[in-house]
Amino acid sequence: MGRLTTHVLDLVHGCPGRNFQLTLYRVDDERSAVCTRTTNDDGRVDSPLMEAASMAVGTYEIVFQAGAYFQSMGIECGAQPFLDEVVIRFGIANADEHYHVPLLLSRFGYSTYRGS
Repeated sequence: MGRLTTHVLDLVHGCPGRNFQLTLYRVDDERSAVCTRTTNDDGRVDSPLMEAASMAVGTYEIVFQAGAYFQSMGIECGAQPFLDEVVIRFGIANADEHYHVPLLLSRFGYSTYRGS
C-alpha cells in the first residue's frame, strides 16, 4: 500500500525541525488542503500525510512554514524573511508506492529529494 511521508532537517542548528507546521495540498484546477500537520521531536509527522485509500495519482504541494519556524527558534529574519513558505510541488504517479518528500532547510536555501 502506498503512503506519503515527510520530515524536516534544520541545517542552521544541525537538528530535526521540531514543531514545524506544514500543509499538504492536492493541486487540480484549484489547490485544496488535504491535511495540516506539525512535526515531532524527530522532525517527522506522527503518521503518513496520506496512505492506503487516500493515496491518489496526481499533483500535490507541501507548504512548509519556514518563516514561522525560524521565528519560533529565536532567529531574527526581519520583517520580510527570505524563506517564509517553502512550497514543494511534486507528482504521485503510482498510488501503491511510498513517496517520501523531506525538506533540508537553512535560512537562505533548501533542498529536497524523493526519499525512501
